[in-house]
Amino acid sequence: MIYMTLKTLHVLSIIVWIGGMVFAHFFLRPAVAQLEPPVRLRLMRDVLGRFFQAVLVASLLALVSGVWMLGRAAKQVVQAGGSFEMPLAWTIMAVLGVAMVAIFMHIRFALYKRLERAVAASDWATGAAALAQIRNWVAINLGLGSLVLIVTLMRWTV
Repeated sequence: MIYMTLKTLHVLSIIVWIGGMVFAHFFLRPAVAQLEPPVRLRLMRDVLGRFFQAVLVASLLALVSGVWMLGRAAKQVVQAGGSFEMPLAWTIMAVLGVAMVAIFMHIRFALYKRLERAVAASDWATGAAALAQIRNWVAINLGLGSLVLIVTLMRWTV
């Protein structure tokens, strides 16, 4: 029961994270591009602030639940007398997942802080630069997340 609960939380966390990145990158960003910088940057600061709070929880929940599920699988194999070898798809998922969390932490605790400071100071050029960096890193994370989904769904075992 705990395994299925954690797996469900793991998948729901990924849905929130990747779905939010898709929404922000492909729908919100183009829609607000026509707004004047002060309005656009304040809006994006507010939206991203809320989204990043959710992603902080989701990313940590995905990381912890993923590690727990891997540990559980390894423990079961070892207790049965076997030798645990993590499948390639799981290895790719774990490595890219950790990279995604690290990238998100950079976005949240470095780049977003720059955006917040710039908006508070009405420094629109600096805010726009910070937002552009956030956009670039979100695109990278979205690419990594998509790759993880493809590898996981295809169950590559090479």
